[in-house]
Amino acid sequence: MIEPEQVVEIRRLYFAEHWKIGTIATALRLHPDTVRGAVETDRFNRTRVVRASALLDPYLPFIRATLEQYPRLRATRLYQMIRPRGYVGSVVQLRRVVRRLRPAVREAFLPLRTFSGEQGQVDWAHFGEVRVGRAARKLSCFVLTLSYSRALALEFFFDQSLENFLAGHIRAFEQMGGVARTLLYDNLGSVVMQRRGDAVQFNPRLLELAAHYHFAAVPCRPARGSEKGRVERTIRYVRDSFFAARPFTTLQDFNRQARAWRDEVALARRWVEDDARTVREAFAEEQPRLLPLPEHPLESELLRPIRSGKRILVRFDLNDYSIPPDAVGKALTLAATAEQVRLLDGTVEIARHRRSYDRHELVMDPAHQQALLAEKRKALGASRSSRLLAAAPEAETLLQQAVLRHEPAAGQTGELLRLLDDYGPTQLRSAIVEALENDSPRASSVSCILSRRHRQRQAQLLTPVNLSRRPELADLYVQPHDPETYDDLADRKRD
Repeated sequence: MIEPEQVVEIRRLYFAEHWKIGTIATALRLHPDTVRGAVETDRFNRTRVVRASALLDPYLPFIRATLEQYPRLRATRLYQMIRPRGYVGSVVQLRRVVRRLRPAVREAFLPLRTFSGEQGQVDWAHFGEVRVGRAARKLSCFVLTLSYSRALALEFFFDQSLENFLAGHIRAFEQMGGVARTLLYDNLGSVVMQRRGDAVQFNPRLLELAAHYHFAAVPCRPARGSEKGRVERTIRYVRDSFFAARPFTTLQDFNRQARAWRDEVALARRWVEDDARTVREAFAEEQPRLLPLPEHPLESELLRPIRSGKRILVRFDLNDYSIPPDAVGKALTLAATAEQVRLLDGTVEIARHRRSYDRHELVMDPAHQQALLAEKRKALGASRSSRLLAAAPEAETLLQQAVLRHEPAAGQTGELLRLLDDYGPTQLRSAIVEALENDSPRASSVSCILSRRHRQRQAQLLTPVNLSRRPELADLYVQPHDPETYDDLADRKRD
C-alpha cells in the first residue's frame, strides 16, 4: 500500500508531466507495478486475456480448473499432466499460458504489536561502493530498530564481516542504553550456520553475544522478510532521510553524522502508534524496560594468526603494518577493529596502528624504523672495514682507486683507521675528499693533508692517542732539548 499523497504525485507526473512508468518508479523508489496500479486501474489491471493457440485451446479449461485448486502448481507438473491427455506442444508455450492464467494470491496480515522493551529487529543494508584512496570499498550499514518505539541505532562499516556484525550490536546497545529481550534476524550466515525446518544451528559467536547481553536470538522463517518489516522500513527511511546526497570524508566522520541525524531527526519524527507523540517520547517510555547493559562490553575484535617475512611488516586487508625488528619471523596475533590494528606477541601488545582502508598503504611506526636502523648501524661497525665506511663512506672510493694503483688494501685501511682515531670522522672525510680531488688516492696523502691542516690551525693539543690501537707508541721516549738550542735557532733565523 502507498499513501494517497503518493498516488496523487504519481498521477500528476504521469498525466501532467508525461513521465514514463519506469521513470516514476525510479524517482519515487517504487515498484513499476505499484505505479501502474496508481495511474489507472482500468487500463493496467484489466482482465487477463489468453491468446488463442490451436495446440493448447482444448486444455485451457483443465488448466484453469487445476490452477484454481492448486494455485502454486508449476508449469512443468502441468506439462506432465496434459502430455498423456494428448498435448503435443512445448513446455515453453505452456509456461506462457500458465503465467497468464495463474490466479494472484495475496497474503493477509494482522497488525503486529509488541510489548515495550520486548523486541528489536536487526539487518544489514547495502549502500553501494565508495573510493578510499586506491581501494573500492563496499559501504554497509548495521541497523537495529526497537519494535515498540521505532527508535533506531545505526553504524556504517566497509564490510559485513562477523566481527563488524558483533561490533554493530555492541554499539547499538550502547546508543540505546539497554538491550531488547528478543532480537529478530534474517537467516544470514552471521546468525544461522545451517537450518532444516525449525531446527536451527546458530553461529557460535552470536550465541556468545546473546549470552553476554542476555537476549534471545530469533531467525525469521526462510523467505519471510515481512516478519521484520519494521527494520526494512527503517532502512528505507535511512536511505531517503540520511544517506541521500550526503557527502563524507572518512568512515568516522560519516558515523558521527549518522549519530547526529539519529538524535536530531530520527527521534523527532512522529510515532506511528500515536501521532500526537514523537519517537523520542515513546523511546523514553521504553528505555527503562530494556535489559541493562553488562559491566563490560563483549570483545569483538577480529583475531588472526600472522607471521612476517624478512621485513618489519605484516600484511592485512591490502595494507602493510610495521612491527618491531625483534618480532620478525615470530608467530604473532593480529587483532583488528574498524578503527585500529593491534599486533600481539602472546598476550603482550607490541604494536598499535590506525586501520587503513586504502590499498597498498604502508602504515609505519617511526619507532620501529629507528630501531631497525640502529641495529643496522651496530652491525655495520662489526668489522674494521665496516667501521671505517660507517664513519667515512668516501673511504670506499679511495680504497678502490688505491687498489687499482697496486696499494695494499689492508695497509691502507689500517692507516685510515688510525687517522680516524686521531682526527675524528669529520676531518677524515674532508681530507679524503681533498685527496680524491687531487688524484692522490692514498692513505699517506690523507695523512699529509690532515697534518698540514693541523699545523695551519696551530692546534695546541693533539687528540689523545688510543694506545690500544697504537701499541708501537707505548714505549716511545722523546729526548727533551736544552731551551738554549731553540734560542740559537731563533737568532740564526733573524740573521
